[in-house]
Amino acid sequence: MNEAFTTRVEQAGGSVHAGFGDIYNYNTASPPKQETAGRSPRRIADDQLRLLRQRFVDPEGMGEARRLLAERSTVILHGAPGSGRTATARVLLYELHRDTGIFRELLPGDEEETTLTDAGLVGSGDRLLLDLAEADGARWARNRRDLPALRKAVQEQHAHLVVVMPYGGTLESDLQFYRADIAPPPAQEVFRRHLRLHRIPHEEYLQCAPALADFLAEQRSVEEIADFADRVRRARTAHPARGGFAGWCAQARDARKAWRQEVAGLVTERREAPQRALLITTAMLHGAHADVIHHAAALLLRTLKIPEDKVVPLEGKDLAERLTEISASAGPGGHVRFNKLDFDATVRAHFWDHMPDLRRLLSVWTARSTELEDPHLTPGLRKDLVERLADQYLRAGQWKELAALADEWSANTTTLTRSAAAIHALTHGLENKQYGGSFRQLIYTWCRDKQLMGNLAYVLLRVCIDVIAPTHPDQAMVRLRLLARRESGATPALDALCDLVATSSRLRRRMLDRLTRHSAAPADDARLFLRICDPVSLTDPGGAPRALVDEEYVQSCVTIGWREAFTELPQSLWHPYAQRWLHTATDAVDRHDLLLDLLVTAAGRNGQHLAALYSVARAAEPTTSGGLAHGVATTDRLLQKISAAQGLRPSAAPSRPAPPRGATP
Repeated sequence: MNEAFTTRVEQAGGSVHAGFGDIYNYNTASPPKQETAGRSPRRIADDQLRLLRQRFVDPEGMGEARRLLAERSTVILHGAPGSGRTATARVLLYELHRDTGIFRELLPGDEEETTLTDAGLVGSGDRLLLDLAEADGARWARNRRDLPALRKAVQEQHAHLVVVMPYGGTLESDLQFYRADIAPPPAQEVFRRHLRLHRIPHEEYLQCAPALADFLAEQRSVEEIADFADRVRRARTAHPARGGFAGWCAQARDARKAWRQEVAGLVTERREAPQRALLITTAMLHGAHADVIHHAAALLLRTLKIPEDKVVPLEGKDLAERLTEISASAGPGGHVRFNKLDFDATVRAHFWDHMPDLRRLLSVWTARSTELEDPHLTPGLRKDLVERLADQYLRAGQWKELAALADEWSANTTTLTRSAAAIHALTHGLENKQYGGSFRQLIYTWCRDKQLMGNLAYVLLRVCIDVIAPTHPDQAMVRLRLLARRESGATPALDALCDLVATSSRLRRRMLDRLTRHSAAPADDARLFLRICDPVSLTDPGGAPRALVDEEYVQSCVTIGWREAFTELPQSLWHPYAQRWLHTATDAVDRHDLLLDLLVTAAGRNGQHLAALYSVARAAEPTTSGGLAHGVATTDRLLQKISAAQGLRPSAAPSRPAPPRGATP
């Protein structure tokens, strides 16, 4: 890091860090440890792909795509926009799920991504997606030129690659060998698959529906059909007794209309602040219980500093009458919805576009609304509220303002709901096709440079693990490393980084490279190195052709890393890691000498380091698996290598650890 960070003590009586770098602690309102742990990025990615597979209908040409991927490890998909190209690519890779490797999306040209010719880009058994469906001619030509090198690495690593090429793009003759053309699947089948997933009984959707027939008669994309099915589902939920399946389809069709004129007229007619407050609240909390709507509307008036109505409750309009005035009503379960499907989205857009002075106040109100104490205000409803606000920011191109709002919410440590709201806001930005890359870059900058006020460190940690890592693990790894550098005391970011590199030997190799060969902060990275350079993981092939420690490049990184640890860190810090290394060397018969050689080489001719290493070995003897004799044998072998390194005796031939106690030598 180029910039020094100042120490900041949050509470008297809390942890005090007198060195360099920020300090942030996970106490006060931070979540408990079990919440921070969460699911692994690999599990999240697999779950997302499984859900996609459940609603997926094979397009024409899927069989050929499967054959090419299975036989040649690479397939290049070509299809018209709307044919489900990217979904097809993801499903193809999901169907190849295996124990080794991870799924990830390549991002050539991104500031942090290397070119496709980088030999370290592909890990053993990886499932890679290169989505160039929207690439322009120059970008497609540039990546197409690098595809042969990428395919070679894919074959060497027993990995698989799916490339989505631009529609109508050119392809050289040698690459035509990998091309599979796909066409959209039957529209009716796609529609019914989505309804089945929405748990709508087949006897309902097999009925005649003229609106559906009209909709499907036009050439629709897979995404449009899925959206129509979702609107049918929502119409059924809001008005189960209105017209049956044909009526729900008619509502879904009508919801495609822009309700702009109707909303503008309604806002013009309802000029009183309480009426408009109820209108905005119903749109932002659409589907919420009437109690939540009532309290949130009152909260909006208070946020706007509008005096409360002094009318005696028994003399004023009840909530049902007030909802009728804004074309809404509460269903049998008390949940409030507008009478027209998707009317709420147009209301939100109208107020955002035509009352810009309300934007900041709506943001304040949204945060306060998530903190309302109401049993009907579920975590899902809080998330929906934040996402609806985020939609307006992104729709208007105000992604920086949304990020600033998430930063503001993260600084508030009074309640966990503010942190959750910040996570939802950043997640929505990261998942946005247009601004996702901008959010990833901003989060990188925050992890590196920003003062981590309040719960911002926790918020960044969660979006790195849950949102970035499942599809862009390399970028998540970089950001977690930056966060881990700045930790003192608790190490949730370092823990998450260790969990992430444990999913892939390639990630561990790349992190070892960054920590040793490309370190701008040797002391900080030496501390991280001790956790990442786990000897058990390095000696376990994990289904790969060979273990990481057998690679000369990794051995070089390990040597550099241990040298920095000996030089930059106190012995008390690296002692337990060296002890684990020696224990592993004792158990790893085939790599016994290799592991010891790496430590001795790292210490060099520095007598102080060699003496400290020997003392660690002596202390580790009683706790060695297999008994004390094994520990003593390892210490003796280490001493031989230390003597040879100092020129006191020639290097001895490789030896084996002592046999188990009681066994015949």
